Amino acid sequence: MQKKKIIMTVALLGTVTFLSIPVLTTAVNKPATKVANDGRAKCYECHDEVKALKEGSKHAKLACTVCHDRLDAHMGDPEKNKPVTVIDQALCGKCHKNQMESFYSVNRDGGARKEKGTPTGRSPMQDKLLAPYGFTFEHNEPRGHAFMVIDQFAVDRFQGGRFQFKDGWKGIDKVGKTWDVLEDKGKDYKLNESAMAGNPTCIQCKTSDHILKWKFMGDKDPRAKWDRTSNIVDVAKDTNNPVGCIHCHDPHGTQPRIVRDGLIQAIERDTKNNIFAKGGKTDLKVISFRDGFRKIGIMEKTDSRMMCAQCHVEYNCGGGSQWSDGAKVTYTDQRTNHFPLKNALQLLKHYKELDFFDFKHAVTGARLIKFQHPEAETYAGSVHDKAGVQCHQCHMPKMKGKDGKMFSTHGVVKPKQNIKAACLGCHPDSNVEKKQYEMESIINYTKGKMRKAEYWLGQLIDSYAAAQRMGVTESVLTQAREKHEEAHVLWEYWTAENSDGFHNPDLARESLTGSIAASKAGVKILNDAMAVVTKGETKK
Repeated sequence: MQKKKIIMTVALLGTVTFLSIPVLTTAVNKPATKVANDGRAKCYECHDEVKALKEGSKHAKLACTVCHDRLDAHMGDPEKNKPVTVIDQALCGKCHKNQMESFYSVNRDGGARKEKGTPTGRSPMQDKLLAPYGFTFEHNEPRGHAFMVIDQFAVDRFQGGRFQFKDGWKGIDKVGKTWDVLEDKGKDYKLNESAMAGNPTCIQCKTSDHILKWKFMGDKDPRAKWDRTSNIVDVAKDTNNPVGCIHCHDPHGTQPRIVRDGLIQAIERDTKNNIFAKGGKTDLKVISFRDGFRKIGIMEKTDSRMMCAQCHVEYNCGGGSQWSDGAKVTYTDQRTNHFPLKNALQLLKHYKELDFFDFKHAVTGARLIKFQHPEAETYAGSVHDKAGVQCHQCHMPKMKGKDGKMFSTHGVVKPKQNIKAACLGCHPDSNVEKKQYEMESIINYTKGKMRKAEYWLGQLIDSYAAAQRMGVTESVLTQAREKHEEAHVLWEYWTAENSDGFHNPDLARESLTGSIAASKAGVKILNDAMAVVTKGETKK
């Protein structure tokens, strides 16, 4: 593939700089269309790379003024007058109405504020097993992309419950701009039994609002408004929309793309063997601009495994400590924006090599990892993945809009609630009832292993406390803590992953039974040691 160097003038946070960008001419150039006299030709005099992306694409006929304002002043004096870039789903929604309406549709099936750490939740023993981590204050099941920012800010573990629904419980199903739905109760407001958690990195996958305000990996830079160390409340107050169209679609040429910096970095670490690679290659052209200030990844063909992995993936976004010496890892460290792209069986080794863990358990002192939603790496290598099925085929099936046109729903449905649309297209010889039964069987089986893993982790924690009271030696307690660290990773991963094992039943079983075995081994170590102590005391 041939590359060419082009120079680009870009407005970013009120400054204009010149960028040198390598562009894949074979990947993004399409047959040229005649440029209309609507201002595009004038823009293309400086923005060759935009022309390469835009002309010949579905957006070719859109004038630059559709997404940019103050262009006349900018053209008169580019250095002094900076154009405005509109980043808002509502703009895309003017043409893509079905997609926009489906994105903001409210699925009330799962309900809101559905806590994982309850007897009927995904992780009944969560409070004991994650003590004293902030997620024990409130950790809910997700309820859709339209709520991803709102629910993050309103949860009890985020800034002491400072952000509340303006209309109280009547506003729980309201969607739209964040600060039309929520209100700030002020810095002195704090709910009882809440935590002061939250960080700028986590917000970057839940919104596209900061795409021009955030340097690659969230590093500090005078050109960036926000970075990993920014005040979390200030960043939150500057966040008005959930993740936007531009996260997955290039606005100039509509090419499928990714923008999440941690994912791009992880793919670049190993382009031949990452979870999206096929035949030793990854269909992603990474474009770096402003000397690495930002990067985006353009695909030749849609790969929703990558597009969804911008958020549906295990990543570290918080501070923690080092395995090697216990030293604190703060937000100045790039490890607080890290995507491993590894599954449950590989992550303990990965984080030890990264020299990072999230917190120590309140009872055992074991060094534990707190996982986020690792759907992408769970799905990798599964039966469906090997068959070439991608996320959008099950979660964004084709539907007919009000205008009679077929479109991919952007409400991101749960397949078990939409089996006809999500499953029967590939399984025409089956039926809704049969697929529902199969799906529920996998989920029931996996949940059973999750409960057993939790039980044995609880036994390990209780046995540790008893052994410590009895005066069992530190060397034995250290062995038990190591078993706790192993068992925790193999279990907690599945409370964070949202399919209850359906994305990869074989991996779920291997991981969860591994957790049970590690916990039982730890309990045996402690029981044997306590028996020796008891025997010694009896002899006395």
